[in-house]
Amino acid sequence: MKVVILAGGFGTRLSEETDVRPKPLVEIGGKPILWHIMKMYEAAGLTDFIICCGYRGQMIKNYFVNYFMENYDIEVDLGRNELKYLGHPSERWKVTMVDTGADSMTGGRVKRVAHLLNNETFCLTYGDGVADIDLAAVIAHHREHGRAATITAVPSPGRFGILELQGAAVANFREKPANEMGWINGGFFVLEPSVLDLVTSDATVWEREPLEALAKSGQLSAYRHTGFWRPMDTLRDKRELESMWAGGSAPWKTWS
Repeated sequence: MKVVILAGGFGTRLSEETDVRPKPLVEIGGKPILWHIMKMYEAAGLTDFIICCGYRGQMIKNYFVNYFMENYDIEVDLGRNELKYLGHPSERWKVTMVDTGADSMTGGRVKRVAHLLNNETFCLTYGDGVADIDLAAVIAHHREHGRAATITAVPSPGRFGILELQGAAVANFREKPANEMGWINGGFFVLEPSVLDLVTSDATVWEREPLEALAKSGQLSAYRHTGFWRPMDTLRDKRELESMWAGGSAPWKTWS
């Protein structure tokens, strides 16, 4: 099963990092968050990736073209005009990188790689979020329920305190638990190729018309994930993920 990763956005909320590189290449523990996401899928047995590039996409292409050079020792024999890479990568990835346009929306980007999906079931995710999710279980859920699309639902983070007001007075203040905030899109999808018929142009936002139409027609299933989940939206998020990784307590590290 192929895994499509959306990696073309501008990442404006993380401009401290994304002014010079695309968000998927922002590093956690010396590795791009894109690498962490791909390792999560690899742990579930999925190693065939299609990366939808856009903003500074050439840097993502360069990262993989130079993967051996950056991550392994090399031996150069100038007399024989030979170059050897020393060591063997644990990754067995096939990575296809496609320029899906600088200004395309999420749905438009997926539509642009439809010809590479072989009309088969595929996974879709964003290039900026990690979780301790059992991706094999998400795929099994999708197959069991037989709908056109499966979305991973995660509890909305209760980041803000709740004020209960009586006129100008605050009658009560409390931190609202996450489970009272409802469920939100966790960003890990399993999809049938038919869903791409709902994408009409580069301007189609996957999270709007296509998902709304799937929900209305009863073709959207939800896999509930109540474990660790974190998007890297801000510098604060990056620092928290970095701290977890440095401390050896990164919940999303599901690989050995």
